[in-house]
Amino acid sequence: MLWKKKSLATITKFIYYYVIFNITMETISLKLEKEFAEELQNIMRKHRYTTKTEFIREAMRERIKQLEKEYALIKLRNIYGSSKRKTSRKELDDAKDKAFEELEEIFR
Repeated sequence: MLWKKKSLATITKFIYYYVIFNITMETISLKLEKEFAEELQNIMRKHRYTTKTEFIREAMRERIKQLEKEYALIKLRNIYGSSKRKTSRKELDDAKDKAFEELEEIFR
């Protein structure tokens, strides 16, 4: 009877994850050159990633964060100096501090 309980729990867990992954995730096919795929495999082993999917997802998340940060910095550069009135050094420092606080909130 114990094996039936374990089997039922295992089946239930499998169904749960199967449904979650198939409902919430989109499948994307990816082709890599052989040398690049081998390099990817070596890096995965070195950094203890268990699957290529896990590694690629994390790499994509990091790249998205990087692009968003670059975009925010470009916006800040465009804003800097666009004021027609005289701005004191203290006002500039306060504006910079506020901007970086807002960026920290976004990228946490």
